[in-house]
Amino acid sequence: MSSAQSFRSSVRWLFVGSTGNQILGFLFGIVLTRLLAPEHFGVLLTTQVFTGFAGFLAGGGMGQALIRSKEATADDYRSVFTLQLAIGTAIYAFFFALAPAFSVWYENPIYTDLLRVSALSFIIRPFVNLPTTLLHRGMKFNTIALFNLGILIVTNVLSVIMAFAGMGVWALVLGGLIGSLVSVVVLQAITGWRPGFTRDFSRAKHLAQYGALTSATDIIFYLRQQASTAILSSTLGAAAVGLYNKGESLAKMPHAFVTGSVYHVLFRAIAAEQDNLDRCRYLLFRSVGLLAVYLTPLYILLFWVSDPLVGFVYGEKWLESAQVIAIICLAWPALLIDNMAGAVLGAQNWLHYELPVQIGALALTAVAVYVGQHYGIEGVAAAIVLVFYLSSIVMFWLAAKCLRARVQELVRALRPALLLNIPLLILSGGLYRLLTGTGGQLDLTGAIVLTGVSGLAYGLAFLFAPIESLATEQARYRGLITALVRRMRGA
Repeated sequence: MSSAQSFRSSVRWLFVGSTGNQILGFLFGIVLTRLLAPEHFGVLLTTQVFTGFAGFLAGGGMGQALIRSKEATADDYRSVFTLQLAIGTAIYAFFFALAPAFSVWYENPIYTDLLRVSALSFIIRPFVNLPTTLLHRGMKFNTIALFNLGILIVTNVLSVIMAFAGMGVWALVLGGLIGSLVSVVVLQAITGWRPGFTRDFSRAKHLAQYGALTSATDIIFYLRQQASTAILSSTLGAAAVGLYNKGESLAKMPHAFVTGSVYHVLFRAIAAEQDNLDRCRYLLFRSVGLLAVYLTPLYILLFWVSDPLVGFVYGEKWLESAQVIAIICLAWPALLIDNMAGAVLGAQNWLHYELPVQIGALALTAVAVYVGQHYGIEGVAAAIVLVFYLSSIVMFWLAAKCLRARVQELVRALRPALLLNIPLLILSGGLYRLLTGTGGQLDLTGAIVLTGVSGLAYGLAFLFAPIESLATEQARYRGLITALVRRMRGA
């Protein structure tokens, strides 16, 4: 299999795994919601506020450091395992000692046992992290996708059984804990990895330095994501938080599913080729170009149909979030470039340059939300979009400097998407005006018509437009369609 085919296959498997996890998680969530009371989820989420933050410290980013290393020896794995187990044990001891204080603070005795049992996951994590790192280094993303889907099913089936038996919040906690133990057994069987200890941490110092930067960047990014919730909850109230978060999460869904999958593959591919800058530039701009071709039409259509989509999926009470969706859709180019540039900086060990950018973006996000909230959640969304673009400009500048790339290469990579999507924007906008009239609103039937006609037009343009850089993609899909038609005729 060629490197291009391997890259495409890896992305496909990660996308399948991510989508499958989302769908199964949603379905199991419905079942658990009907079996458990809201307070059961509330108690668990309260503990996860603290354990979630500690999770960034538990791994120390050293697993990511192993993935990007040119070479990783057995000694490296033993060093990382020893350090992660020591850190995890220390975190568990901290929560074990602090658990009674949580019960007093929240005036609920269940928190003592709940926190002590939940925190056991920090001791189990190193036994999962290291074999998972082996799979990532080997780019065995098909195995990772199938493993994650299997563990998700096991964990949720156990939780449903225990919830049905009346175990309350313990159904959620023990289901996850048993799922982690099953993960340890399965991963050791798949990879053949066995835990080992060492006292020699000379090599681990380099990995820990990179890992510390990774963890710091992740924490800043986490805080950046939570800034809108923290500020809006104290200004516009809980309802505004719910409406804004629902709109933002739906608008980012295509980006999260597809671009997130490409990020992991691009990170590992560039890490493996980090000294070959020509190859790294090709991987970056090819990824950006193809993602722009495949996802931009989704964002154009989502922009037009956000109102009827929200009304149909979530109901009338959520309609205000449709405006947030439409505004966040405008940030798609910035989200794409920011994400792919981040993969480059991580793989090339330029995180010390990215960290100040993320800190600056966090500060700008807080200011943007504070200023934007005076104009409602639509004002917040517009301000956040501006921050996305400022962040993406700096991130691309850093990535370009790292790979010695030029802006012209980015423009050339985006040219096919522009050629295909500018006509789509005009067509879909014209259809929207035709279907709504003057000052009207698009209904569900109109949304289906707009999506169907625009999607068909884009599909035909993608298959037959004379765009040289897409010739391989076009030929591949035309071949698949031809084979499908022949199979249908034969049937």
